[in-house]
Amino acid sequence: MKKQVSETRIFREKLLEQKAQVERSVLSTVEQGRKLDAEDLIDPADQAVLSYQRELMFSRGTSQRTHLALIRLALQRLNDGTYGECLMCGEAISPKRLEAVPWTPYCISCQEKIENGELEEAERAA
Repeated sequence: MKKQVSETRIFREKLLEQKAQVERSVLSTVEQGRKLDAEDLIDPADQAVLSYQRELMFSRGTSQRTHLALIRLALQRLNDGTYGECLMCGEAISPKRLEAVPWTPYCISCQEKIENGELEEAERAA
């Protein structure tokens, strides 16, 4: 029981650290996006580069928000005692997988099935 409490504390710390890092990254992306100003650019090539940069920032922001949502859901599962259980099959997620991807809601087997289109995911996982 003591080992489980210690492991839970370690995963909580990792998730909170990752959450803070992703939140900082989201803020940075938003700030960078605000700095891009098309009105100052007259050259069509510069406008094309700016358009590409904005699309990249949008994509990056979307990815970061998805990652942040997964971290928050993992923290919620820690609080309700279901952390480490696969949301699809209910089996335990391997400690190595949790170590590598602490926010994952799926075991490796279910994740592979989702990626191969054999299962429909309940939450987006890493």
